[in-house]
Amino acid sequence: MNTATSPGSPTPLSRKGRKAVAGAWAGLWVDMFDVYLPVIALAPAAAYFQPAHLSDTTSLIITGLIFAATLLGRPLGAVIFGHFSDRTGRRRTSMIALVGFGVVTLLIASLPGYQEIGLASTFALIGLRFADGIFLGGQYTSAIPLALEQAPRGKRGLVGAVIMTAFPLAYCAIALITTGLLQVMPADGLGSAYVEWGWRIPFVIGGVLALALVPWISRNFEESDAWKQAPKAPSIPLVALFRGVNLRNFLQVFILMTGLWLAFNVIGAVLPGALKRDAGLTDLRVTLLLVLAYALLAVAYLGAGIASQRIGRRRFFLIAGPLTGTLAPVLYALLVSRTVTGATLITLVSVALVIVVVSTFGVVTTYIIERFHVGVRSSGYGLGYTAAVIVPAFYVFYQTWLAEIMPLKYTPVVLLVIGGALIVIGAALGPETRDADLSAAIDDSSDADLLTGSIPGVPAHRQPALTAQHSPIRSEP
Repeated sequence: MNTATSPGSPTPLSRKGRKAVAGAWAGLWVDMFDVYLPVIALAPAAAYFQPAHLSDTTSLIITGLIFAATLLGRPLGAVIFGHFSDRTGRRRTSMIALVGFGVVTLLIASLPGYQEIGLASTFALIGLRFADGIFLGGQYTSAIPLALEQAPRGKRGLVGAVIMTAFPLAYCAIALITTGLLQVMPADGLGSAYVEWGWRIPFVIGGVLALALVPWISRNFEESDAWKQAPKAPSIPLVALFRGVNLRNFLQVFILMTGLWLAFNVIGAVLPGALKRDAGLTDLRVTLLLVLAYALLAVAYLGAGIASQRIGRRRFFLIAGPLTGTLAPVLYALLVSRTVTGATLITLVSVALVIVVVSTFGVVTTYIIERFHVGVRSSGYGLGYTAAVIVPAFYVFYQTWLAEIMPLKYTPVVLLVIGGALIVIGAALGPETRDADLSAAIDDSSDADLLTGSIPGVPAHRQPALTAQHSPIRSEP
């Protein structure tokens, strides 16, 4: 029986649904833990994989490539695993992806450094991070659609936000683990304990946790009724995704997510260094500040999810976009110009900046999943979420180009403005999805609007009645 009977339904999650949400949360937590290992755990040991006496610009580019390699691998993972998730099931695909990035992360932990094998160590690290990204992109592509397909319609905003809290909480965990290690074994250049082997500990933790999660998912995950009962279309889901209404939906999501990722990279990759270099904070203070900010971000995610359930996803983005493009640049400029000084003010402004820019991610997962029907949902969600990473992933090069006409430390301000504008454009081009029926299956052999006779942007329960010959393959039970 479909528990999502009406918008705002008080129907609770079923036991199967709660397990799916728990598994999706845990998988995303491990996923995010592994994604940010280079930014947090490996950054103090960067000299281990790089030649000595590099310029700041070259070092920044190498660090950016290591981080970008994972982000670039995730769209490929979404293509590969999205296909199998839509065709063979979310559960099995999620388990394979977990095994994959668990093993690759452990391989990274065993890498020799530049002193042993030269630049091959740097290339090996970038290559393995790319492979890691492929499996990381596959995990949430499978597990999160499964969880939301089992959530009551009126609770999807909150459920999606709960799952997404795994990201900031994983960030806090890895930051605290790395900080603790650095207190015991400071990174004092080549030869120091942390640079030689201490950085490997968080990688081992990430790999082991991924592998340990597999048997739990095997015992507790069940396929959603929406996927099991939907007819399996004969065509390849990715092919169906790139034609007709699915293609229009994808392009709209791509614009929205490009803006979100462009703005997010300023926070996730640029802000930590800016707080040290431009705001004058020590490594320890930056870490503790960001741990506080991300802990509060988890709460902001829940608020964003609830708000989107009340006012609608589209309206939420139309509010968040202007805030990202106007308020966030001001907050960032205040920090790097040292207009705000003192620990309390810097902390307040930094926390506000993180929440303004990143809290939007508490809604995007639910929104993207609601944009695609069950036959292409994993492919649409995974690729829609990750393909837009590609252009923003080269943020360091955009900064370098902008630095030709303005001070380097202010270049992220431009990226935030552009990101906010793209969020608004993407949201304006899309419909409201709050009342979408996630159990509806549509034949992907033709344009979905023509097949169903539905009106784009109109919630399912308000669509006009369909004749038998134009009805969806499967209607909501």
